[in-house]
Amino acid sequence: MGIKERRQREKEGVRSIILTAAWKLVKEEGWQSLSIRKIADAIEYSIPVIYDHFENKEAILYEFGEEGFNILTQKIQKARDQHDDAASQLRAISEAYWNFALSNPEHYQLMYGVGMASCDECVHQKVKFRGLVTEPITRLISQGKQTDTNVCLKYHTFWSILHGLISIRMMRSSDASDQLNSIVVQDAVEGFIKNLA
Repeated sequence: MGIKERRQREKEGVRSIILTAAWKLVKEEGWQSLSIRKIADAIEYSIPVIYDHFENKEAILYEFGEEGFNILTQKIQKARDQHDDAASQLRAISEAYWNFALSNPEHYQLMYGVGMASCDECVHQKVKFRGLVTEPITRLISQGKQTDTNVCLKYHTFWSILHGLISIRMMRSSDASDQLNSIVVQDAVEGFIKNLA
């Protein structure tokens, strides 16, 4: 291995160490506590070393936002692909989305700004998600009686149902149990699907 390749591998190694330390801090203290100084202290490197790899804290947040959208997109794609009919696909998407949010609260909070700023730069990942959801919505509309229904509006309605219920759950302002919250999501999605018919 040449000097250039070795330096590149070392640089990638330090970058990975930075991200690992940042994620550990987020898991232990939350997003609002994350800072370049805390990361540098955690890995026992100087602050300029962090800036050699990331322009600022927002660049680190972007990495985690992208990671979250990649995980979510994969889970939704897998859930959707297990069904042929559009209604079952929307049910599977909503369940996968709900499970992702509750299993990955740190990612979800960053991705959608629950209690903090969101990952606004993760636009292309949001577009992938939108495509996965609008496809079965479009099919349901075309099979229903109201074929002039606005797909974009229905996508936002569907996402708002899920995001709203998840946000309530994450912000702990709901006194409902996880089981009841899950039933509420299922009921809301069923109502949404029936409305498209």
